[in-house]
Amino acid sequence: MRSTITILSLLCLAVLAPSLTSLAQETPTSKPAVKSTPPLSADTLLKAAVKKAKPHGKKGLEKRVFVIFHASWCGWCKRLEAVLEEEDVRKVMETHYNFVRLDVQENEKKRSLENPGGGRVLEELGGTKAGLPFYAILDANGKKISDSLRMPKEANIGYPGSAEEIEAFENILKETAPKMTESERKVVIDAFNKNMPKAR
Repeated sequence: MRSTITILSLLCLAVLAPSLTSLAQETPTSKPAVKSTPPLSADTLLKAAVKKAKPHGKKGLEKRVFVIFHASWCGWCKRLEAVLEEEDVRKVMETHYNFVRLDVQENEKKRSLENPGGGRVLEELGGTKAGLPFYAILDANGKKISDSLRMPKEANIGYPGSAEEIEAFENILKETAPKMTESERKVVIDAFNKNMPKAR
């Protein structure tokens, strides 16, 4: 009896072995490596944004190019971009600006996140020693017309987190987006006031 069971077991294994082998071959033992797309160069992004900033058609609005320099380690950069991504704020800002976000000043392990040429553009626009986030506004010809070095002694606004910084940011909007209405500006400024860090 026992030998019969053993023989039947061996026969079953013989029949199932090819199926088990093919199943093992079809089941991946590890996830395939995901290839990340390298960041576009700063020059490519800026060229596209400047081209789109020129007015199109009879009623086309000439836009400005709002260049934000940030890094993955920069908490204030993330706070700035979170406010700018709020739906009402984004709608206003994208009416008047084309945004270019350039990753710079990463540490050695995350250097691959940087936009090639971003450091050079940061230097050309005067923000190398400003700290992050640094931003500059260009006209539709790619010429710098303003930047975030608006605090006393030309210090960087960075994230507009105080009443003085928010006022300085609002002045940038007034100067660089002359067709932005007062009510549109209020949407943006109210968002920064709402997200002002609480004093400790």
